[in-house]
Amino acid sequence: MDILRCHISAVRLFHGAGTGRRSCSTRRFNVRASLPFPQQNAKYYKELEAAVDVVQNACRLCVDVKASLFSTEGNVLEKNDQTPVTVADFGVQALISLELNKLFPSIPLVAEEDSAFLRSRNLADPVLDAVTAKASSYCKPLTQDDVLTAIDRGGKDAFVFGSKPATYWVLDPIDGTRGFLKGSKALYVVGLALVVEGEIVIGVMGCPNWQEDLSEKSSKEVKENSDALPRSGTIMIAHLGCGTWTKRLNSNPKSSAWTRCFVDGFDIVHKACFCIPESQTWESLPLSSLFSATNNVKDVGSKEILLLATCCGSLCKYLMVASGRASVFIQRAKEKTIIKAWDHAVGMICVHEAGGKVTDWKGSEIDLAADEVGRRIIFPSGGVLVTNGNLHNQILHIISQTSRV
Repeated sequence: MDILRCHISAVRLFHGAGTGRRSCSTRRFNVRASLPFPQQNAKYYKELEAAVDVVQNACRLCVDVKASLFSTEGNVLEKNDQTPVTVADFGVQALISLELNKLFPSIPLVAEEDSAFLRSRNLADPVLDAVTAKASSYCKPLTQDDVLTAIDRGGKDAFVFGSKPATYWVLDPIDGTRGFLKGSKALYVVGLALVVEGEIVIGVMGCPNWQEDLSEKSSKEVKENSDALPRSGTIMIAHLGCGTWTKRLNSNPKSSAWTRCFVDGFDIVHKACFCIPESQTWESLPLSSLFSATNNVKDVGSKEILLLATCCGSLCKYLMVASGRASVFIQRAKEKTIIKAWDHAVGMICVHEAGGKVTDWKGSEIDLAADEVGRRIIFPSGGVLVTNGNLHNQILHIISQTSRV
């Protein structure tokens, strides 16, 4: 248990544990972040306001826990599927679950984590002590059982949906945990979306180490100057019919302006920037039969693709396309790999509202209700294709042609 002491200290500092705050009137959530469009234009305005608040607070927790990761060795846990998980993953899910359940008690949550792993490793006490202190300092005293219940509210056994349309939240507490553990340059995202009757209606992505003003630069300018750009973090939001917007993370809600996001305008495949999952190689993708890939912008030729490899999780790549940093994100569906809804849902609406397009490799829309029981798994035929829209049909054609060979 000593390996988690640095996590607990960092989280407690952020929690304000021991400050005596117990009244809901002192909670940070009372100050709603202003949104960049009128309330009358947005049906889910209140839900988006709440989502922005909880994601921003979750990102603060991530930053504090991340700072402690590099002060002590051996404080990263590994789940049964050999993926890393940290105190931040569980803490973020508990905090967001608690707040959403309070504000929208009738809306279930679909999320990545549950408490079974904590219990199985006998690590629940120190971890939950930290998370409980955080939650209690914001509103009311909570027991460890309260926090376990909050985590499990998003777990696989929390809710059975059935075939009928449903309204529910989809949460990835930290997408890109490997990036979270790598250091300042690897991106990671806290992602939250609301699905109403099969349609994603709002989405919020918080990326604490996103580079400032990244969306205002072209893909190739970013690649050439990435080391010189400051990292201040960003929050990206989308509302159905209201566009995709970003602003600096944790900035003053009254003084910070939102910036409208649009995908880039590239319409020639070899001039576009691509990103792919770290678990896949360019050679495993259909386009490799026509184009080779390079990570060096100066080496790009007419038969080469510029491949960006500066982020980890799937949601980071959606953020890159929606902000105009990349033109394409392509992922192959592997036979033994399950594709999870929380790795794609919030990114899909952000790309759509920025003018891009998301389908499977046959051009069909991603069906979030295909997993009728849990709404946790998606089944894209061939894989997932995310583009700026201009390149979508061209790439689908290449995929179709190369798959016939």
